[in-house]
Amino acid sequence: MVQRPGCLSGLLKLFLLDWLFNGLQRMFGFRSGSCAGCGCGFILMIIFIILVLSVIFGTDWFKLVSVGLIASV
Repeated sequence: MVQRPGCLSGLLKLFLLDWLFNGLQRMFGFRSGSCAGCGCGFILMIIFIILVLSVIFGTDWFKLVSVGLIASV
């Protein structure tokens, strides 16, 4: 049986990815206001989508936490 992280760690990962994505978009991406922002913004968006999908499909959303903090029933 493969141990996948629980929903709380999945939500934390999604929150951190959102925070990182917004910061990178502000510096290098679509919101930077430069001509290079279109290319960098598109690349950042593709990487972000891949990471979000890996978090969504790699998380056991029916388990509260991954190991030992709350006893699984």
